[in-house]
Amino acid sequence: MSADSVRGQDGRTTRRFALDLNMPSPPQAEFATYLGLCAQLYSGALPEYGFMVRNKTPFLFDLDGTLIDSVYQHVLAWQSSLDAEGIPLSVWRIHRKIGMSGGLFANILLRETGFDNTPERLERLRIRHAEAYKGLSASVYPLPGARELLAYLTAQGMPWAIATSGRMETAGHHLAALGVDPNKVPVVTRDQVKYAKPDPDLFLTAAERLGVDIRESLVLGDSIWDMIAAQRARALGVGLLSGGYGEDELARAGAFRVYADPADLLDHIDEVAARS
Repeated sequence: MSADSVRGQDGRTTRRFALDLNMPSPPQAEFATYLGLCAQLYSGALPEYGFMVRNKTPFLFDLDGTLIDSVYQHVLAWQSSLDAEGIPLSVWRIHRKIGMSGGLFANILLRETGFDNTPERLERLRIRHAEAYKGLSASVYPLPGARELLAYLTAQGMPWAIATSGRMETAGHHLAALGVDPNKVPVVTRDQVKYAKPDPDLFLTAAERLGVDIRESLVLGDSIWDMIAAQRARALGVGLLSGGYGEDELARAGAFRVYADPADLLDHIDEVAARS
């Protein structure tokens, strides 16, 4: 068995191994060494030799509007919270901000309406939103295909996690409805990162907890804020229409594929997930 090194156009040096099978009788020990090396290369145990290993695609999910049909309940809860503060705002304006962090959401809305955004007012808005949303949560269910999609990824051994701009006080009920145990599946919530969407922190943290490279991951979300966060994290964004944003809006924000809902994504899973 012989070995040499070659330098590719990218500057990387790769080891090459060769066994002369035309020998009258290859030495048994040498042949066994060759087969063992091939097995290690195939398994990815020797990455320094430049062997390319196909990894399973990691999926990083948003929650509201992506796996749970809850966007419009959040809109109504925010309207109730704003009304309690005497801040009149049209429902459609509220919807356009759903998906970003609650603090940034309130800051922007108060700035647009000219009201003071004091820390005390922001905290009251957050608490009232959580209370109002809790009263509406009985009408919130998983989106079509959401449980089936997660079950399929689990069965295929594909890593996945959930990263939401919401806090556990509003997300916990929905995780249970999806059959997701935060003790077994990475779930990253707003209170666990410094900045939420459209900053990339949620998805970066989710990838880190999965032990995967964010650059090889898919970010799945229903809002332009998810897609912007995916771009900033250097992940591929996949958009869903189930949160109320249009296909063109999601594509302009960076989505490379757009599907109707989780069921539609599952029907086209081969378009986004690398086969291993």
